[in-house]
Amino acid sequence: MSNAASPDPRTHAFRPDLADISLRGAVSSLSYAEPVLRQCVRGIVPLLAEPKPDARQVSQIRYGEFLDIFEMRPDGFDWVQNRSDRYVGYIPGQGVLSEQIADLSNRVSVLQTFVYPEPDIKSPPIDELTFGSYARLGAAEGNFRPLASGGYVFARHVVPAAEIETPDYVFTAGRFLNVPYLWGGRTPKGMDCSGFVQLALDIAGIDAPRDSDQQREAFGQPLPSHWRDMAWRRGDLVFFPGHVGIMTNMSDMIHASAFDMRVVVEPLFDVVMRGNEILAMGRPE
Repeated sequence: MSNAASPDPRTHAFRPDLADISLRGAVSSLSYAEPVLRQCVRGIVPLLAEPKPDARQVSQIRYGEFLDIFEMRPDGFDWVQNRSDRYVGYIPGQGVLSEQIADLSNRVSVLQTFVYPEPDIKSPPIDELTFGSYARLGAAEGNFRPLASGGYVFARHVVPAAEIETPDYVFTAGRFLNVPYLWGGRTPKGMDCSGFVQLALDIAGIDAPRDSDQQREAFGQPLPSHWRDMAWRRGDLVFFPGHVGIMTNMSDMIHASAFDMRVVVEPLFDVVMRGNEILAMGRPE
């Protein structure tokens, strides 16, 4: 009998009836599928636990991200895997994915920007893009630039990707202060604790998994001493059961708090005193 751990269904596409062909031999399924590559052309698309409108959101897909599709269902849902963080789930697939693959040379530099049907700020927006989303742009038309997928964005809200990249992920995290907490969220319109950390690290060029336990596995290490005696540094990740935050200095942590339902900075002491045990710390360098 093999002692190998079973693949994580959050980051490996397999079900009893269908699985990624790359998992043949690793998982048992009735059939296997070659993935079909598509690109998201909607600002934010929910990634759901089940193929139904009222299913729980487990994550989100941002504009410009690449997806592998394993099943296009007749009910309008696609079973997909996000290439950015390997997360698997279902999306309402009608009109949100494109076969035309655009380059990733530009990114949204503001927290949110509207997509207009024409280059006119008085026209009603048809979508909105969020910070860090990739976008392919055409030549400027006044103050606007057209998106390859259609519509127009304010030209100065989308810049060459290198212009928003910074190794200072604590600074990036601070830009999200007071963003509302949203389960499964990973954009400045709403984010959960791990989506918050993931996006801040992404802008620093650090590949981070989606969930807090996965981030702890990737970056975490045991505390060398009791947390009260730790010489906490700016940028340390702090891991709790089902939660993660970033130290902003020796005593305070910024995190997407389900207690406050928003991104807050507060003393680490206060977080622990609410019954949150520190499991590990990390330094994603």
